[in-house]
Amino acid sequence: MPETNTSFTDQTLAIELHKVVFSWPHSAPCLAIDTFSLQAGQRLFIHGPSGCGKSSLLGLLTGILKPQAGQVKVLGCALNDLSAKQRDRFRGERLGYLFQQFNLLPYLSAFDNVSLPARLFPSRLQRATAQGLSLKQAVESLCASLDLGADSLKKHAHQLSVGQQQRVAAARALLGAPPLLIADEPTSALDADTQKRFMQLLLEVASSHGTTVVMVSHDQGLSEHFDVVLSLPELNRADTREAVAS
Repeated sequence: MPETNTSFTDQTLAIELHKVVFSWPHSAPCLAIDTFSLQAGQRLFIHGPSGCGKSSLLGLLTGILKPQAGQVKVLGCALNDLSAKQRDRFRGERLGYLFQQFNLLPYLSAFDNVSLPARLFPSRLQRATAQGLSLKQAVESLCASLDLGADSLKKHAHQLSVGQQQRVAAARALLGAPPLLIADEPTSALDADTQKRFMQLLLEVASSHGTTVVMVSHDQGLSEHFDVVLSLPELNRADTREAVAS
């Protein structure tokens, strides 16, 4: 697998897009982006209406999707040049992903859900325990910073409140300090007070790890928490109306 840059400076780019075009099979392009870049450590908020290509863009940034043209470079690695297996490994080792629907495993405890990335990817375990902590200590410390106590970690995921489930999902995404965190509508299931507290906790932990954050949401009120605010329809040259109609 190609080497990736793990020693970022302020000038290092976490994301680089160059002449990217993406379309679903038998459809017109839903994304056409000339150029875009984001510095490591920044917080990017992406907004736009349904059908404007937000999910497709996240798919490209995570290597789940490949563009038909152009280059997608993430954390110094050209994802276009990797095989599907290499992209899977890159995603697991280097990215944290916070899903809209949490995607917790209900038959596992909250602790086991959080620790899963470290059990699957040795580099995540190595980073999580780099300060001489055991995995248990690392998980408990991270969860405490997200207002999740030890009692909550013993419960199965389905026994937790919606807010607790979201914080478990955030802890899983952040375990092992991945250089890039991608969050897809992470607060849509939360009430206003829980949403505000969750955003504060999430971004505080990400900042302490030096993690670059990319968040997609319809809620433009969340943009105040971010360094860079991007309207995808303004960046995207594709006619998304035609792409959706197709």
